[in-house]
Amino acid sequence: MKFKTIIEPFRIKMVESIKLTTPEQRVRFLEEAHYNPFLLTSEQVLIDFLTDSGTSAMSKEQWAAMMLGDESYAGATSWFKLEKAIHDLTGMPYILPTHQGRAAERILYGYLGEPGKTFISNTHFDTTRANIEFTGAEAIDIPVPSTSVTDHFKGNLDTVQLEKLILSKGAANVAAVILTVTNNSGGGQPVSMQNATEVSRICRQYQVPMILDGCRIAENAYFIHNYESGYTDISYKEIAIRMCELADGFVMSAKKDGMVNMGGFLALRNKELADECKNLLIITEGFTTYGGLAGRDMEALAVGLEEVFNPDYLHYRMVSTAYLGDHLAAMGVPVVLPVGGHAVYIDAAAFYPNIPVDEYPGQALVCELYKAGGIRSVEVGSVMFGKYDAQGKLIPAAKELVRLALPRRVYTQSHLDYVIEVFEYLIKNKEKASGYRITQEPQFLRHFTAYFEPMSVEASVSS
Repeated sequence: MKFKTIIEPFRIKMVESIKLTTPEQRVRFLEEAHYNPFLLTSEQVLIDFLTDSGTSAMSKEQWAAMMLGDESYAGATSWFKLEKAIHDLTGMPYILPTHQGRAAERILYGYLGEPGKTFISNTHFDTTRANIEFTGAEAIDIPVPSTSVTDHFKGNLDTVQLEKLILSKGAANVAAVILTVTNNSGGGQPVSMQNATEVSRICRQYQVPMILDGCRIAENAYFIHNYESGYTDISYKEIAIRMCELADGFVMSAKKDGMVNMGGFLALRNKELADECKNLLIITEGFTTYGGLAGRDMEALAVGLEEVFNPDYLHYRMVSTAYLGDHLAAMGVPVVLPVGGHAVYIDAAAFYPNIPVDEYPGQALVCELYKAGGIRSVEVGSVMFGKYDAQGKLIPAAKELVRLALPRRVYTQSHLDYVIEVFEYLIKNKEKASGYRITQEPQFLRHFTAYFEPMSVEASVSS
């Protein structure tokens, strides 16, 4: 028997108050933040869907484990617990702890990347691309072309294009192939085991390193278990282990499926590469047995890497995300379908067809969401990924998306119902939305700190 209500597989033992705000206050807060939700304070936000990174609620078992944290500089017992947990998952012998995923990216891709080198991915995430391009290397995205709403593995990498690129660039010039599971920038879509296996085969044929970005590998395993033939009788963790076996390296922002507020790591099979990366780790993060983490962080992460594969948790996680996405789609919101694991992605260009790409419809939607309901989300479009040509004209991103990323074990079904109501309001008030222009931006990762202003004065004061 199925019921409509989502039963969260946990009881709430501690609460954090949410400060309620008025539409008038939110208009002022947004103006003071230069129309960039990243620059809002947490107290100004009612529902925070900015990211699922580091925003999860930890279990009582994780909090208890933190009390066992060994804060020794070298050889802490907490490190050996974490090392075992990572090795059990990845099977890789060389493990480098970092304070978060982008630090692991900086170490690995900083060593592998240089002018003339190419990285290939199903879709590079923003920090991944920034770390690669910072070295002077090129980052190329080749997601599999798919528009079908029944295709559960739209996050796959296009293996035909992969082989063509390796041959055209020259295998020696391809620094690595990065397979991100799930494909975050591609709409949170999962990658099939069949696709990962084919990517691995091609990489080994041409002796190109295959790196698995597995920050959401448990969520990806859920989709394989439920939608890929031959895996229904295999546990989520075993599926993840099998996928890791295909790769030469593993990068993880443990702030996602590690179920912690801070942490990451890099795991490698090649000793020579690991030794080079260790040098960079010591220079930038810390000693090899803690990296950028405290002992208590490592204890919590070791527990989190086990908890994330709990079947009841993963079911609740996926059903919650689908609940939000399916309800929005039924209302006519242009949601990327099928709904991915950690987030609901909305086609902002389709939601606001009157706002041209160079006026950033995604930024318009994140601003309207905040003004109407205090909901913080993030643009994944031409603000995040757009570039400029030689004349300073915008080269748009492939898609103009807005991501609603759900933190793990934080919000309940009633919070999601509230978000649905806010979208009902936005649908009825589309004419109030304005495009935006950028008034100040940094060279890299501009979406974090850029300043904006609305194209119309009316939009800046509407609510």
